[in-house]
Amino acid sequence: MRHLSQQELADLLNRPVFHLISEVADSLGMECYVVGGYVRDLFLERPSKDIDVVVVGSGIELARAVASRIGKRAHLSVFKNFGTAQVKINRDNEEVELEFVGARRESYSHDSRKPIVEDGTLEDDQNRRDFTINAMAVCLNRERFGELVDPFDGVWDLEDRIIATPLDPDMTFSDDPLRMMRCIRFATQLNFEIEEETFNALNRNRDRIKIISQERITDELQKIMSSDSPGRGIELLFSCGLLELIFPELYALHGTESVGGRSHKDNLWHTLEVLGNVVKAGAPLWLRWAALLHDIGKPRTKRWEASAGWTFHNHNSVGAKMVPQIFRRMKLPTDERMKYVEKLVALHMRPIVIADEEVTDSAVRRLLFEAGDDIDDLMTLCEADITTKNNDRKQRFLDNFRLVRLKLVDLEERDRIRNFQPPVSGEEIMESFHLPPSKPVGIIKEAIKDAILDGIIPNEHDAAFAFAVTKAAELGISID
Repeated sequence: MRHLSQQELADLLNRPVFHLISEVADSLGMECYVVGGYVRDLFLERPSKDIDVVVVGSGIELARAVASRIGKRAHLSVFKNFGTAQVKINRDNEEVELEFVGARRESYSHDSRKPIVEDGTLEDDQNRRDFTINAMAVCLNRERFGELVDPFDGVWDLEDRIIATPLDPDMTFSDDPLRMMRCIRFATQLNFEIEEETFNALNRNRDRIKIISQERITDELQKIMSSDSPGRGIELLFSCGLLELIFPELYALHGTESVGGRSHKDNLWHTLEVLGNVVKAGAPLWLRWAALLHDIGKPRTKRWEASAGWTFHNHNSVGAKMVPQIFRRMKLPTDERMKYVEKLVALHMRPIVIADEEVTDSAVRRLLFEAGDDIDDLMTLCEADITTKNNDRKQRFLDNFRLVRLKLVDLEERDRIRNFQPPVSGEEIMESFHLPPSKPVGIIKEAIKDAILDGIIPNEHDAAFAFAVTKAAELGISID
């Protein structure tokens, strides 16, 4: 990052929209500034589409005047209760979003993050900002165009890669506890360190997060999960005490226990390693969630067995049942995205079991049948789950996983198992054997499926029907 002079900032703001705002503001006699994330990202040379403009006066009045000057390409939305207005501009297949707000002073009651708002100065407005790097403002008025107003040395915190609050961090976080999540999110997205006193204030004020809606918390968590290093964000949440409050099931993975000198690994740090591995493999958001939740059932299934040591039997099944509960509580989508995560959590041990034994065609067919179109993501998750420090064991698993992948391709081409439906339907079985809907119909249909998956018969109608005739005869049912 480099420091920018007034002329350099003016050059970076040399866009028609900024000059238009400048002209309109001057004609109305209003001070106005571009503030917040857009200014921060100018210094960091990051793309930023959303532009926040602070007006010393009425933000709504300036927004109306700007929209009027732009004409039909501008869409104006006014939010009188909040004293803000939004102008969306469509130009050359690019959408620019301008947010106008009057400079204001805020005060808070202890039981709400909704402030009491009064008109204020630019200084008042910068004082209420969450972090120094988001409190910088650049003047848009013609006489001072490009002039940086940076009372809290946000430029130097950008230089030092530090997240710090403009005022007392205890006040900042207590007034609006969502800022604690934003603090972690910015540190994660930007790969910045959190200034020591600011971090300590996170811990001191963590209980204040309870007044924040789940939707707001989850929105910040999703941004952390979408970042380049989500595991670091989770680790920061853990370290400051927030994770225990916002995600108790994940927090419960932390810790080790020993009996007779035999310990199990810390499953939280293992989970974050797995999450990091899938991110390196280019995992999209919901595969990242599957990695985060893949061992979520371990605390509930942990047992000590003298003969086997620490066990977590069926933690995949228990974890899969926990996924809908977690998604509902956290206000995450409960549609096919949740079902995808639930499936991967349920199946994540299957390829490992296959790779730890002889890789048989039958086992791989069954895996392909159950995973369907998600088989590639499942294999990515399972490969990421091999975090053993025993290099020989790790290499053996990875070699076997490569064999599993080769067999998956071969069997899919040969047997068309992915998302397959048995070639003889229940309706055909009932019609051919003159059966009503009944248990024998299910037995015959299941036997056909198993015969195909075990490689006894090919995935073809005639072979499957002939097998159905044989199975029906075993049940004392004649096709006649």
